[in-house]
Amino acid sequence: MNAYDNLKQGEKGAWVSIAAYILLSIFKISMGYITGSEALTADGINNTTDIIVSLAVLIGLRISRKPPDHDHPYGHMRAETIASLVASFIMFAAGIQVIIQSVQSLMSAERQAPDMLAAWVALFSAVVMWGVYMYNRKLAKRINNHSLMAAAMDNRSDAFVSIGATVGIIGSRFGYPILDTIAAFAVGLIICKTAWDIFSEATHALTDGFDDKRLKVFQETVRETPGVKSIKDIRARVHGSSVLLDVVVEVSAELSVEQSHHISDEIEQRMHQQHSIDNVHVHVEPYSNLKEES
Repeated sequence: MNAYDNLKQGEKGAWVSIAAYILLSIFKISMGYITGSEALTADGINNTTDIIVSLAVLIGLRISRKPPDHDHPYGHMRAETIASLVASFIMFAAGIQVIIQSVQSLMSAERQAPDMLAAWVALFSAVVMWGVYMYNRKLAKRINNHSLMAAAMDNRSDAFVSIGATVGIIGSRFGYPILDTIAAFAVGLIICKTAWDIFSEATHALTDGFDDKRLKVFQETVRETPGVKSIKDIRARVHGSSVLLDVVVEVSAELSVEQSHHISDEIEQRMHQQHSIDNVHVHVEPYSNLKEES
């Protein structure tokens, strides 16, 4: 299965998330108003922003599947990263709105504990979202898709948010109605935190940032390749869910062009087999004997 087939498989996970979020957001917001639970309503609003995030992942995956063309020689795989960046802004705006509403409620003198039905709705939602998380996590690992894995992490955080809402609602039923509002405030903070995490990861990828520890693992794989005398330079960057690797190696100056080419092919095969990296550019230079003498 190549990278483009993986992207097509990843769309299934995005559709599962969208369907779950649409149903749960409508259910939770309506039940939040009926039962008078601010925490459940905030949780439902959180799910509406998650619809946008899942749509962004879906659109990004669709655009990323477009093959390279004359003005996109590397393909369109960064589209999913750009979509995630846009989604983070929308999520942050929704989180701020939830926080403002909960603060206004905290300053209000009148508070009433919500109906216990709200707690059961929140708990049911947590179970559903945990199931969606498990499905997307398994699929993301199988196809090695980072954007879908990020969506799975968002699914997991939504399950935790619903559990928090459940605790707040039950606490308000035991004589502490303010806990429902505090739970709503916490939901707003979690929305903003998730938005920040998505924003940070997207901007890091778009500015060609790369994990230094992961790069050292790649470097060790190249160094262990037979025929490689030293590594002069190695760089990597994220391109959607793919990694682009550039490496400059030094080999014995006595080798023929064909022998040097075989070493280059061996590096590419090792990076594919051990790290699932298909985009490897290897530049070979002659190794100076003066380095061994010194």
